[in-house]
Amino acid sequence: MSEKLALIVPELILFVATCIVMITGQWPVRAVRQFTPWICAVALFAAAGVATATPEAAGALFPALIPYAKVMIAMVGLLLLLLLSGTVDRALEDEVDKGKKFLPIRSNRGEFYAFFMFSLTGLMLTASADDLIWLFLALELTSLPTYIMVAISTNSNKSREAGVKYFFLGALGAAIFLYGFALIYGATGSTNLAQIAASFSAHGLGSIGTMGMLVAIIGVCFKIAAFPMHFYTPDVYQGAASPVSAMLAFVPKTAGFLAMILLLGSVGWDQAHGLPEQLNALLWIIAAFTMTVGNALALIQKSVKRMLAYSSIAHSGYMLVGLIAGPGASGDPFWRNGIAAVLFYLLCYGVMTVGVFAVLSALEKRNGQEADDIDDIRGICKTHPALGWTLVICTLSMLGFPPLLGFVGKLGIFSSGITSGNLILVVILGINSAIAAWYYLGLVAAAYLDKPGDSISTITVAPFISRRVAGVLSAAGVIVLLVFSQPIIEGAHQAAAFAPPTSADAHHAEAGLSAEPISLMDD
Repeated sequence: MSEKLALIVPELILFVATCIVMITGQWPVRAVRQFTPWICAVALFAAAGVATATPEAAGALFPALIPYAKVMIAMVGLLLLLLLSGTVDRALEDEVDKGKKFLPIRSNRGEFYAFFMFSLTGLMLTASADDLIWLFLALELTSLPTYIMVAISTNSNKSREAGVKYFFLGALGAAIFLYGFALIYGATGSTNLAQIAASFSAHGLGSIGTMGMLVAIIGVCFKIAAFPMHFYTPDVYQGAASPVSAMLAFVPKTAGFLAMILLLGSVGWDQAHGLPEQLNALLWIIAAFTMTVGNALALIQKSVKRMLAYSSIAHSGYMLVGLIAGPGASGDPFWRNGIAAVLFYLLCYGVMTVGVFAVLSALEKRNGQEADDIDDIRGICKTHPALGWTLVICTLSMLGFPPLLGFVGKLGIFSSGITSGNLILVVILGINSAIAAWYYLGLVAAAYLDKPGDSISTITVAPFISRRVAGVLSAAGVIVLLVFSQPIIEGAHQAAAFAPPTSADAHHAEAGLSAEPISLMDD
C-alpha cells in the first residue's frame, strides 16, 4: 500500500487543491475568488516537482512511464490554466463591479476550476494505472468533468448542445471499452495488467482475449478522437469556449494514448512481427482512416476551431503509427522506439495546440462572441503582432516545419514507422502531412500575408492578459524546447522502456490461473 501511495502523491496534491478551489471559487470576497487559479498553479508546480522524484513502478510494463507522463501533464496543464481566465463568471463579476451583490449560487468559478483539476488528476491516474478497474475509473475521471466544462463554458446554446453530444457519445465510448475490459478479464481471470500480460504470454490471446482487446481499442478511440469514434470532435470544439477546446485537444487525447500504451503493452510487440495480426490490422486501418479523414475534412473548413478539430483527429492518426511500431528491441535508440516517439509527440502537440487556441481565446468580437472565422485572423500579424506571430509559429510547428519542435516530434513518428517496416503506412502519413500543409499554410498566409479583413474592425483583444501570456509561452516553447529537446527525448525514451513478462512470470501466471483462458472455440 505504501508503494502505491508513493506513486500517486502528485494526484493527492491535485486533489487537495481541488477541494480548496471549490471553496475559494464561491467566496464572497472577490480577492479570494481571484486567487483560485493561483491555488491550481501552485498545486501543479508542486505535483510536477514531486513527480520528478517518483520511483519506478516495480512490476509495471512501463516502469519509468509515470514520472515523464506526470511532469508533461503538469507543465501543459499550467499553460491550459492560463487560458481559463475569464471563461466563466465574466458577466457576473462585471455586475459585482457595478455594485450588485455577489450570489454564490450564480457562480460557476469554483466548479469550473475544480472540474479542471479533477480532469488532470484523472489523467495522472491513467499514467499510474496497473489494473483495468483503475484504468477505467481514471479514464472516466478524466472525461466526466470535461462534459460539464463544455456545457458551462459559454452562455450560448451551442455549448449546451456540444456538452450533450459529448456526454452521450462519451457514454457510448465508455460502454464499449468497458465491455472490452470485461472480455479481457474473462480471458485471463485477472484485472491486473502485469498478470494479464503474463497470461497472454503463457497461453496466447485466444479468441476472447483478442475480441476484448479489439473492442477496448475501439472504445478508447473516442478519447483520442480517432476513426470511427471521431464524429463529435468538430461540433464540440466549435461549441465550447476556446480555452476548453484547447483542453479537449490535449487532456482526453493524452489519457487515451496512455491507456492504449498500457493495453497494448499487456499484449506485447513481437520483435519480428510487432503486434498480433488482428490488433495490428485494426490499428493500421484506424490510423490510415483517421489521418486521411481528419486532413481531408479540415481542407473545407472556414471555422478555425473546426479546422483545428479535424487537425486534432489527424494528429491522432499520426501517433497511432508510433503505437503500431512499438518500443522496438531493448537498447534501440529513440528513433526506433515508436512509444517514445508518441510520448514526445504528445508534449509537442500539447504545447503547439495551446498556442493556437490561445490566439483564438485572446481575440473576440465586439458583440462578445469568440473570433473563429478565418476572416477574423486575416492580417493579425499587422494589427496584433504578438498574437499573429504566436499563431504563425505554432501553426508551422503543427505542420512539422523545420526546425520547429513539431518537426522533431513528427520525425520520430516517421523514423519509428520506417524502422518497424510499416512503409505503406508511412507513405500514407507523408501524403497526409502534405495535405495538411494546405490548410496550415492557409492559416499562416491569412495571418501574415493577407491584409486585415472587413471584420477586423469588430475584433478586440480580450481583457485577460494570461491568455496572451499562454500564447507567447507556447510559441517560445516551440522554439526553446527544440534547443533543449535532447533531455526531453531521453526522458521519453526512458519512459518508453518496455518490461515484458519473463518466462518465470508466464509460468507463475499459468500456475495461478484456475483454468485456461476462455475461448470461443471451447466445447
